[in-house]
Order: sequence, then C-alpha cells, then structure tokens
Amino acid sequence: MAGGSAIRGTRVGAGPMGEAERGEAAPRQFVSFYCADGHETRPSFAHDAMIPDVWDCPNCGYPAGRDRDNPPRPPKVEPYKTHLAYVKERRSNEESKAILAEALQRLHQDD
Repeated sequence: MAGGSAIRGTRVGAGPMGEAERGEAAPRQFVSFYCADGHETRPSFAHDAMIPDVWDCPNCGYPAGRDRDNPPRPPKVEPYKTHLAYVKERRSNEESKAILAEALQRLHQDD
C-alpha cells in the first residue's frame, strides 16, 4: 500500500506524549557501577529506592560494584567434565583395576 494515507508508527487514540498526559516523573538518581573489565554502568533509580550492591554489566555480563578501585571478581567458570572425569574423581586407580578385573572375570565365566 505504497503512497496511501496510512499514518505509520502510531495507534488509535495516541496523542502527544508528554508530562501533561503522563504526570510528573518520579525524582531519579543515577548510580555508577564498575565491573572487572573497567566498564561503567549508570542505571537510574528512584530517590527512595534501595540501591543494590551489585549490578550486571550490560557490556560483558560480569558483576559490577559501586567501588571503582575494587570491582567484584568475575565468576569462575568450571570447564565441562566428561563422565570419565567424574568417575576418576570417585575411584582410585587401584579400585578401578579391581572393578575392571571383576567385570572381566564375570564375562569370561559366562562364556
């Protein structure tokens, strides 16, 4: 419908948006948070709102704190472990050899 008289980007009943229609905005305060990568984030909060100690950095996703010189450390990411790695944590080499020998003995008895 190119060249039509449609009004784009509005909805029925939409008027000029402004302070008169919406009312007064709540008083706001901007608070700086700093992450370990050196990013500064400044979200706004209502003056009477409780300010959190930690905020997620929108740039890198690390936690950000209020102290520029001592930001929170990024969380330690554990590498993916295979099933064998978990088994090796629970069993010693001697236990593993004994279990393997027992399983092989059972297999040979069934033949």
